[in-house]
Amino acid sequence: MTRQRLCLLTTLALLGLLVGFANLSRGSAGEDEDYYMQELLTREQYNQVQMLEKPVASKPDGHEQSRQNPAKKMPQGKAGKKTDKTTADAKSVKAPSKKAEKNKKSPLKNPNSISEGDGLYNSLKEECPPMGLETLKIDDFQLHASSTKRYGLGAHRGRLNIQAGIYEDDLYDGAWCAGRDDPLQWFEVDARRLTKFTGVITQGRNSLWSSDWVTSYKVMVSNDSHTWITLKNGSEDLIFSGNREKEIPVRNLFPAPVVARYIRVNPHSWFGGGSICMRVEILGCPMPDPNNYYHRRNEVITTDDLDFRHHSYKEMRQLMKVVNEMCPNITRIYNIGKSHSGLKLYAIEISDNPGEHEVGEPEFRYTAGSHGNEVLGRELLLLLMQFMCLEYLSGNQRIRHLVEETRIHLLPSVNPDGYEKAFEVGSELSGWSRGRWSNDGIDIHHNFPDLNSILWEAEAKKWIPRKMFNHHVPIPEWYQSKNASVAVETRALIAWMEKMPFVLGGNLQGGELVVTFPYDKTRSQGVSREQTPTPDDHVFRWLAFSYASTHRLMTDANRRVCHTEDFAKEDGTINGASWHTAAGSMNDFSYLHNNCFELSMYVGCDKFPHESELPEEWENNRESLLVFMEQVHRGIKGVVKDLQGRGIANAIISVEGISHDVRTAADGDYWRLLNPGEYRVTARAEGYSLTSKKCEVGYEMGATRCDFTIGRTNLSRIKEIMERFNKQPIRLPVRQLQARRSRERRLGT
Repeated sequence: MTRQRLCLLTTLALLGLLVGFANLSRGSAGEDEDYYMQELLTREQYNQVQMLEKPVASKPDGHEQSRQNPAKKMPQGKAGKKTDKTTADAKSVKAPSKKAEKNKKSPLKNPNSISEGDGLYNSLKEECPPMGLETLKIDDFQLHASSTKRYGLGAHRGRLNIQAGIYEDDLYDGAWCAGRDDPLQWFEVDARRLTKFTGVITQGRNSLWSSDWVTSYKVMVSNDSHTWITLKNGSEDLIFSGNREKEIPVRNLFPAPVVARYIRVNPHSWFGGGSICMRVEILGCPMPDPNNYYHRRNEVITTDDLDFRHHSYKEMRQLMKVVNEMCPNITRIYNIGKSHSGLKLYAIEISDNPGEHEVGEPEFRYTAGSHGNEVLGRELLLLLMQFMCLEYLSGNQRIRHLVEETRIHLLPSVNPDGYEKAFEVGSELSGWSRGRWSNDGIDIHHNFPDLNSILWEAEAKKWIPRKMFNHHVPIPEWYQSKNASVAVETRALIAWMEKMPFVLGGNLQGGELVVTFPYDKTRSQGVSREQTPTPDDHVFRWLAFSYASTHRLMTDANRRVCHTEDFAKEDGTINGASWHTAAGSMNDFSYLHNNCFELSMYVGCDKFPHESELPEEWENNRESLLVFMEQVHRGIKGVVKDLQGRGIANAIISVEGISHDVRTAADGDYWRLLNPGEYRVTARAEGYSLTSKKCEVGYEMGATRCDFTIGRTNLSRIKEIMERFNKQPIRLPVRQLQARRSRERRLGT
């Protein structure tokens, strides 16, 4: 009885499989499918095949050893073909068969079914944008896998360019890794709607200690997650070439698009010294479906008519010229120097009087692209300059006030050489580091002199303020020598900073969602992470929060972490040194050498998002970019004059209780960023007597006016009179002076 029942069940199961493969109709599967049980059933079939067929031993694959499916030998020329690291495009996909060519001439008869006879492949080979594994548009619940080595290597970690922590653990590792190394493993993405899939991009595992990547794989699609169709090359399964190392992305485009809801990547062979581990991005276009809840929930639409695309260096320059021609009265284009390869570092100024510093008007700057592959910040600044020009022309009062009361400088590409390298291969193939450094291999953002150590050593020796100031820390001589390892871009930035009296600045970075503030270097030696606040820590925290809190995602407690850190717990902000120590950062240098308070904005998980993502990224950051600029008008401002009403340059402004001073600009005007409160402020200058007064900062936007008039000291007056008549005072020792006076008295008597 039991044997008859078993035979009946087996027959029914086989009939079900045959019907399913004839026509894969869309099912109503929920999110709680038993994927593990499905994998076990497949494994039973695999084991039965193993009993009938003799295993084929794995063969060497170039410089590495590939493990292949022992049940079926991989076709010649698949994983063994060497991939060019610069192009990173796999070329292993065969041309479709004549039958497929014939079928793809007609559209799909039924969008809810998938079969080769009904037009599995469409007529044109096309490429859709990434679905969003890297940008987190695809959430963790849409990712599944056959098995997992441990939680930190689960399917939710199988995202393109995801980074592992320094100390790899059970929570944040750098890929999805299968629990077993055999060709029955798979990584699955649920698009939650019918999607036209056009390709797959893969990487190996990001790890300092392991070497794991997949060298070839198959692709399967389904509409119900139960019955799957493998992409074919005629009668054979298509086998795509994978990776040759773990970091450079490899893209494979399908011979023709295929429409389905689910897609699986099925590893076929992998690096012999490692395991099955992958980071993946799927290329796909959602099919029209206005009733789809998930699409409506995640859709972000912008109403701004801007140029949403990636711009080459030449296109960037042309766009800046167009903005300047549209708004000639409020914009000016200039360059601050050249890159290593000779490309000019262009900036655009936005002000009601471009080209001149107005007394009492603060100067603000945004920079981007110090890491050339972090492209989002560059495009955000290009969008910002377009937006401000158009809104100014349309009469937007907020933008008009900002332009008329602030001198704004936007430098969209600090490292154009690096950008061109990343731009050359495109948004999905540049990886995590291609184009990051300057042409001579320098990280520009961390190439500034380490003034922290100089200041802290002086504080330890109690030289402040007797021998050294607590601000405007001088650049050491060795750094200024021609033989120093300083990028030409860094030298240009320093000259620009010293020329312009910047008050507030932000540098846009990529690869995370967080705002960092000084100090970036830990004070304790040998410590990689440590809270290291500046004397203006409360001000910096407010400035960071002003950007993060107005960003669409940074402070969202429910959002997924980009890589390993949950910055949303800290309101989307963090002290740089408590994240990771970095000497010679632009932020620390700007604070210690100039008056400028500088912060870093990490504006997106994806360093180089696809062009289609730019409208949404603009919406994510637009309000933050404007709000942060407005913070330059918080605190106190004024002019330090002498008794004749002339501005005094280089006067020192001190705030009681804050051991960091600022200085006046060439016309005697100053700006001191402060949080709301009452402060005792002192103004002093060499040769002048000091003056103090109370200055109150309110909660409303707009800096409090706090002017100073200071007079010359008696000693400075005497020196001035004697120098005017070309006479120098004779400095004699006290005993000689007393003897001289006694002789004069005797002669007089």
